[in-house]
Amino acid sequence: MRILLYRADGQTGPWIKDFAEFLPEAEVVLWQDGVKAPPCDYAVVWSPPEAMLRELSEVKAIFLTGAGADAIMKHEHMIPREIPIVRLGDAGMGVQMAEYVAHAVLRYYRRLDEYEVQARNGQWLQLPQHEKEEFSVGVLGMGMLGSRVLQALKEFGFPLRGWSRSEKRVDGVQCFHGSEGLDAFLAGSRVVVCMLPLTSETNNLLNRTNMLKLPQGAYLINVARGGHVSEPDLLTLVKTGHIAAATLDVFRNEPLPMQHPFWEEPRITITPHISALTLRRESVQQIAHKMRLLAKGEPVADVINREQGY
Repeated sequence: MRILLYRADGQTGPWIKDFAEFLPEAEVVLWQDGVKAPPCDYAVVWSPPEAMLRELSEVKAIFLTGAGADAIMKHEHMIPREIPIVRLGDAGMGVQMAEYVAHAVLRYYRRLDEYEVQARNGQWLQLPQHEKEEFSVGVLGMGMLGSRVLQALKEFGFPLRGWSRSEKRVDGVQCFHGSEGLDAFLAGSRVVVCMLPLTSETNNLLNRTNMLKLPQGAYLINVARGGHVSEPDLLTLVKTGHIAAATLDVFRNEPLPMQHPFWEEPRITITPHISALTLRRESVQQIAHKMRLLAKGEPVADVINREQGY
């Protein structure tokens, strides 16, 4: 078995070492621009360059080292339809995402963001507590990671809502689906957590029109992709108070340019795309297991649906 590996950051050594541990029968080959790679059975990539995609027509499957598929789906036409593209399952990302979102929700619910401002200004003032039954949390996207976040938030007793592309039923969660269910979902969500895959249908979903459907003083948490949010619209709605505050881990341009107005808005909390970092060993172990299944002709989970885009 031969694996073609590409890492944009060049940090291939630890990945090669882990593949040697979890898949010792495999030879790992590094892809280099301008150097023709030998025939490989599988490719392991994240956001591969177009020049590499042209060389993947003979592999049996392409494995992504992340849960999102939008980067490679931009070039989906270059990959033969019979070659499965397999994203990561949880691989340790679910608990990280749950930690991040729970922290952000609790920070707003307990008004800790406001207490931080008071402390910097030397103020000692107890603020009225939010009513929990009125502090509903809505999760856009109830896939693997969204479901894990909803599970974590149940422990705190918030009214929970979820929206998905197709109908789902989750205990303890008021579920909405499809375009016909989006307005009702937004209207009743005091906090919206975006965990959607980025597709042509979800791009710019959180624009001015849709964000104005949220209750006055709502909160936004985005841990999915920057393309889901109209950044100028969000900034306007934060400044007018319709959106009380936002926690953003992802942006249309990353790193976020230093001249971006988000840096100057104190009600927008910025983190550098760290809500769920790829855990290398867990990822390699999962990919190795799936490669062995494919080698035996058995099906694997997390194959991207080309029509849906995720």
